[in-house]
Amino acid sequence: MRAAVGLARAGAAGRARLAAETAVTEKRMFGGLSFLLDGNLAVGVIGDELIVRVGPDATEEALARPGARLFDFTGRPMTGWITVAPGALAEDGALAEWIDRGLAFAAGLPPK
Repeated sequence: MRAAVGLARAGAAGRARLAAETAVTEKRMFGGLSFLLDGNLAVGVIGDELIVRVGPDATEEALARPGARLFDFTGRPMTGWITVAPGALAEDGALAEWIDRGLAFAAGLPPK
């Protein structure tokens, strides 16, 4: 129950953080909701988990954080994509840090 409450609070804070970015759009992807910066996926939500695109060079560092694992939607883990468990987002600031990581990576990609 604590994780669900934390995720609900985190969801409102995350949406507010993403709304501040004028180039961010929402799109249904992977059976959930994704947020794209200039057409490149930055973060998303599938079920009760956060998906963050950090890039191949930041994968190992991201995996060292609590609740993080490789994104594996099709049975093939995707390097550079991280799934974050809802319990790891319950602390203040954790969601914002993950969102900022996803936005920073997407900002380094050419617009689509």
